Amino acid sequence: MYAYDEIDRTLVNERVSEFRDQVKRRLSGELTEDEFKILRLQNGVYLQLHAYMFRVAIPYGTLASNQLRALAHVARKYDRGYGHFTTRQNIQFNWIKLAELPDALADLAEVGIHAMQTSGNNMRNVTSDQWAGVAPGEIEDPRIWSELIRQHTTLHPEFSFLPRKFKIAITASDHDRAAIKIHDIGLKLVKNEKGETGFEVLVGGGLGRTPFIGKTIKHFVHGRDILSYIEAILRVYNQYGRRDNIYKARIKILVHELGIEKFSREVEEEWQHIRNSSLQIDDEVIEDIRSRFSYPNYEKLPHMPDELRQAAADPDFEAWRKNSVSPHKVQGYSIVTISLKPIGAPPGDATAEQMDALADLADKYSFGEIRVGHEQNLALPHVAKRDLPALWKALDKLGLATPNVNLITDIIACPGLDYCSLANARSIPIAQELTRRFANHELANLIGRLHINISGCINACGHHHVGHIGILGVEKNGEEVYQITIGGRADESAALGNLIGPGVKFDEVADVVEDIVEAYLALRERPEELFVDTVKRLGVEPFKERVYATR
Repeated sequence: MYAYDEIDRTLVNERVSEFRDQVKRRLSGELTEDEFKILRLQNGVYLQLHAYMFRVAIPYGTLASNQLRALAHVARKYDRGYGHFTTRQNIQFNWIKLAELPDALADLAEVGIHAMQTSGNNMRNVTSDQWAGVAPGEIEDPRIWSELIRQHTTLHPEFSFLPRKFKIAITASDHDRAAIKIHDIGLKLVKNEKGETGFEVLVGGGLGRTPFIGKTIKHFVHGRDILSYIEAILRVYNQYGRRDNIYKARIKILVHELGIEKFSREVEEEWQHIRNSSLQIDDEVIEDIRSRFSYPNYEKLPHMPDELRQAAADPDFEAWRKNSVSPHKVQGYSIVTISLKPIGAPPGDATAEQMDALADLADKYSFGEIRVGHEQNLALPHVAKRDLPALWKALDKLGLATPNVNLITDIIACPGLDYCSLANARSIPIAQELTRRFANHELANLIGRLHINISGCINACGHHHVGHIGILGVEKNGEEVYQITIGGRADESAALGNLIGPGVKFDEVADVVEDIVEAYLALRERPEELFVDTVKRLGVEPFKERVYATR
């Protein structure tokens, strides 16, 4: 966990006071909705279909148990009893009243949570691997660098009014759980030949109307220079990024139009002006940030405790353990992923009661710490293996032990037309129906790792472009129509999916997905060949033939 200092606490509290005054003026009519819009967006407040939506940041996806209880409190007191975890380590409340928003923000500020820059054309929440600090083999904890960048860019006057929103993600592992290649800047921690820590820097990734996979702009930037290099990128983007056309304003369009070589030269020239400035990070600063992160005092524990050996006789426990429990860098401990994708429920939602209970379980079994992942699931990062059977029983009572992590029912979906004012089509009902179709865990395990992503419009908040199966809802002649892509992925081998054919109607989507899955089971070379690898080997044609042969 990161401990805020007095400067952080003052900043968060002052922000609450400012926003309270802005809301007061809006409610009195002193500010019009147009005048209020830019102010509320700076505090994570959108005006959606039914109500204001409040988006709260969870920096680098790390929560303390008291912070999760505060989120549960907001869900219970100010919303309708639940929150929705997003793909960028935020939580959204969909039914909040404007008059009560300052009080909700003040309650969150008491535990160091804020909503600054969770919307608007500025630097958004800096995200990271949800297994940061505990993943075996990672270079080092990437959250230290996320925090450095967060501090430098929050309310930075030069980057508060960018051409469009700007997103950074960081990973320190070979397996990319932070989806860095679909971010405006993706950072991967690496070591150079001298053993020094630095970053491979990618730029120009992003989804939406015009999707691109990020390109490497520099293979190694030393850690001490990362702020100046990021600032050089942002300065070039701020100078040349288009402000006349919202659809061409993201940095991915600029990188594409200039070409990565020319964009790189522009950044390099800018960087040479500032790299030896005050932006260079002293070792003392890095160590100060590092010292503010606290880590558990792990016990010396056996690799295979008796409790785990005995519980292995229970097939339900074993199914959950094999699916949801991952290796930890410390012997005797595990990382537990908690699926927020129960059969028939909206993906990514958690009730206030579940959040409260999970906070209690985090205190009891995970040193009071919870993580939020890009896949809209949660994790307990420090669970002793001896405690896994007891934890599983407790999670099962809460409806949080569905063993479907990374399987076909572990669906990423945006809120879609049920909530979002930008959406053209429903996402949540599609996800719910698919989880019912593939509710049989034996079937889901037979299919293996398969990610479905659903977006209710071209803005792609459900990341459909990078789903193994991607589903995009659009409006056509007054009807919801869904385009299906296959072969996308968001990991270290990130790729955009390919369209398999004409769009289909709402009530045909689940049938089409079933056809695609049946084709995969028939076409794969062996059970271990993943869906996405079969698509890569064969292309879309065999799947297209299967889907459209009878339509």
